[in-house]
Amino acid sequence: MSDSRTTTDHDEIRQWCEARGGHPARVRDTASGDGGGLLRIDFEPQAEGLERISWDDWFETFESSKLAFLHQDSAKDGSASRFNKLVSRDG
Repeated sequence: MSDSRTTTDHDEIRQWCEARGGHPARVRDTASGDGGGLLRIDFEPQAEGLERISWDDWFETFESSKLAFLHQDSAKDGSASRFNKLVSRDG
């Protein structure tokens, strides 16, 4: 993988996602009564099994789960990459 980066900056994450047509989402039926769930970034067309949520809800779970956003800006061919993964801040 070329030029991967990890960040916890909300503005950077949101800009990266939206520049690639991404939307905040979680895996359907994984949220408990107080929210949360397994977070994902959903790209068009909407993936089956995901439900889109607000950025506020997404970042609330992101912070409470102590996650970081690993992403790649460009693919090897120079095009914008959509590669992303949520990882633990602890390592």
